[in-house]
Amino acid sequence: MNPTLKKEIVKTFFQTLTDLKDQGKLEIFIRDFLTEEEMNQLTKRLAIIYWLRKKRDEENIAENLKVTKKEITEAIKLMEKDGIKAAIKNLEAEEWANVWAEKIKKFTKK
Repeated sequence: MNPTLKKEIVKTFFQTLTDLKDQGKLEIFIRDFLTEEEMNQLTKRLAIIYWLRKKRDEENIAENLKVTKKEITEAIKLMEKDGIKAAIKNLEAEEWANVWAEKIKKFTKK
């Protein structure tokens, strides 16, 4: 593919995702756009990275997610990439916020 054309196509793809600001619309697009296998691969990859950050051992991850050692190794390689770090940081921040929201709810009900 022509490099200029490829750059434009990639730019258009990311702009399409950005324009789907509503989570529901984005979810519908992704589910329609990806095959079930592609969706499984991507979500498992993210889960592997997330669980590795939570210090789960590789055997536990492989057993629970039904993934291979190779898939885990590939996910480990991704963990130092800036985009992955940012995504995991956002997940962890949201998780932290949810934990505190629950604690505050319990405290205010007393």
